[in-house]
Amino acid sequence: MSIQRGKELITFHRSLPMSCPYLPDRSEMQLFTELIGIEAQRTYQHLSQAGFRRSHHIAYRPACRGCNACVPVRVVVAGFQLSRTWRRVLAANEDLIARDVGQTVTDEQYALFKRYVESRHGDGDMANMTRRDYHNMVVTSPVDTTLFEYRNGAGELIAVCLADRMTDGYSAVYSDFEPSLPKRSLGSFVILWLVQQAAAQAMPYVYLGFWVRESPKMEYKSRFRPIEGFGPAGWRPLDGDHGEFEEKSET
Repeated sequence: MSIQRGKELITFHRSLPMSCPYLPDRSEMQLFTELIGIEAQRTYQHLSQAGFRRSHHIAYRPACRGCNACVPVRVVVAGFQLSRTWRRVLAANEDLIARDVGQTVTDEQYALFKRYVESRHGDGDMANMTRRDYHNMVVTSPVDTTLFEYRNGAGELIAVCLADRMTDGYSAVYSDFEPSLPKRSLGSFVILWLVQQAAAQAMPYVYLGFWVRESPKMEYKSRFRPIEGFGPAGWRPLDGDHGEFEEKSET
């Protein structure tokens, strides 16, 4: 399938069924296209607004028969308010220093990545990623992608976020952090930090990928309010507690 966008022709493909990474005993199919050439950034920004995610040079979105459990979600920056919980998370990490290191990949980052994956996702595909795989995950991006490092006062690397920069916000591609520091809530902190950065740059959104109501490991995304989900009617406010789109009030 191909779609004409201006002078650009975007060709989409549908994958074969694969094991669903979120729900047991289900299969997954994806609609995807390659991000190539000088228009890659523009194409990706257009597709992200239609609920697509990026992995390496591929933009994709679930296209499963008979299932719509995966909902693309994004935080609405302008309406975001710090709850008591979020203030505690920020206070617990006020000693951290964030740094944009571009696409510089280090052994220190990879060691942290391995500790995190083995602790949290030891049975997933990422558990088998080599140093070269990790490097390629960063440097093969055809769009504006950067690594943010977060270090404590002693200079120790305790969190890393790989994010794409777009005109309307940040897209959190992947983050990992020191698994031995659960009281810091580092995963939530990284998202809060991205929201703050987007607000400082007048960016309206932070894209968090897919949210699946039935998946416990996706539950955290629904706590960042207000949040929008992409469905048949486009982006609409999402009731994260029930996985339903809120009705728009008539004025």
